[in-house]
Amino acid sequence: MIRVSVLYPPSSKFDWGYYLNKHVPLVREKLGKALKNVTIDQGVGGGAPGSAAAYTAMFHMTFDSVDAFQAAFGPHAQTLMGDIPNYTTSQPQVQISEVKA
Repeated sequence: MIRVSVLYPPSSKFDWGYYLNKHVPLVREKLGKALKNVTIDQGVGGGAPGSAAAYTAMFHMTFDSVDAFQAAFGPHAQTLMGDIPNYTTSQPQVQISEVKA
């Protein structure tokens, strides 16, 4: 099992309404059954009291394998990536991790 995390650093724009009501459903539709689970986190603070969160949002998706992710994402990459400016000016960072526990 792998997790694909899309991490959004703070920016001048992040439209949570659009993200949750338009972009996330689009991702679910395009990735289909290959997408096993989704969790979405909104950053509220850093480790030190009063410090800012490192990321405005974190979008975590699980897949059976890297190959399953790539096969599902590849055909829709342009559509999904092209939707980003509709909800943020942030440059998202992507990490693929092996789920250990």
